[in-house]
Amino acid sequence: MTRAAIGAPSKDDGAVPAGVTVFDDDYPAVANLDPALLAALRKAASDALADGVTFYVNSGWRSPQYQNELLREAIVKYGSEEEAARWVATPETSQHVRGAAVDIGHSEAKAWLAEHGSAYGLCQIYRNEPWHYELRPDGCGPMYADPTHDPRMQR
Repeated sequence: MTRAAIGAPSKDDGAVPAGVTVFDDDYPAVANLDPALLAALRKAASDALADGVTFYVNSGWRSPQYQNELLREAIVKYGSEEEAARWVATPETSQHVRGAAVDIGHSEAKAWLAEHGSAYGLCQIYRNEPWHYELRPDGCGPMYADPTHDPRMQR
């Protein structure tokens, strides 16, 4: 049983400490990302380094247990499942559980991706989450206001 199953997410569940980058394969949150997403992130991150910008991974792949823990915490924080859904998906609908989404930090990296990400197929999906990126090699298209407007998130 992973620690997330009892309330404290572990490295094996996808939890990351501060300072993990898109090049840190020792962390499942990075290593378990979709290979095409990871390749695009690494290409963009390499180019961003030339501008003095480092891409930190605040969250990447997550186990279903970890995702469920994040959802439970969001329900407590926001007071309802409906409000929590604006910020955290269920394990069944989460792109993080699929390895198809990454949350990038710090502000310099988010700003760099906002300006250059589409050239790598890296797209901000939700207007309320400037840190959340997914791979869209055919173009970014319009953003959803938040996950409740994303048809993939319908339960």
